[in-house]
Amino acid sequence: MALTLITTNTSSNAASSSFTSSIDSTYKLYLFKFTDVNPATDGANLTFQCNATDTADYNDIIIMSTFFRAEHGEDDSPAGLGYEHSFDLDEAADFQIIAPELGNGSDECCAGELFLFNPSSTTYVKHFYSTMVSYCEDDKTTHSFAGGFLNDATAIDDIQFKMSSGNMDAVIRMYGVA
Repeated sequence: MALTLITTNTSSNAASSSFTSSIDSTYKLYLFKFTDVNPATDGANLTFQCNATDTADYNDIIIMSTFFRAEHGEDDSPAGLGYEHSFDLDEAADFQIIAPELGNGSDECCAGELFLFNPSSTTYVKHFYSTMVSYCEDDKTTHSFAGGFLNDATAIDDIQFKMSSGNMDAVIRMYGVA
């Protein structure tokens, strides 16, 4: 798997981080790598949503998804692995949670990856999956997994990441995968 760095978005106290160019038919797979994502609001969720070509409002793509996570507290509880129905989207045009309940302390952040498959296809839905590791608001580490598809056969040409509440600091890199 050969990665080509396309662009890097570095955000400081920003409402969102959007990639509005270079998602096209050049690659069948795009990879977004997150480092040092820290919310301004304690307990906020890192989310994403996409736009179809020539739209700009991030509310027209229907997502079908599933979510689960492993977690372990600094005090040795809670520890476990579980399905999180409340973070699924069931044919909804909402932002998908990929890293929940993040801490906003100076030492709290998340890192991980999101894969977006064949966003330029006008025949098939667009699959995605993410894996994120987080230091959460209640002093626990979580390893979160979200996956599903954008239920639209229209080409996707941009993606936005934002917190469910408040602003964020983040470094997000977009790669094309050959």
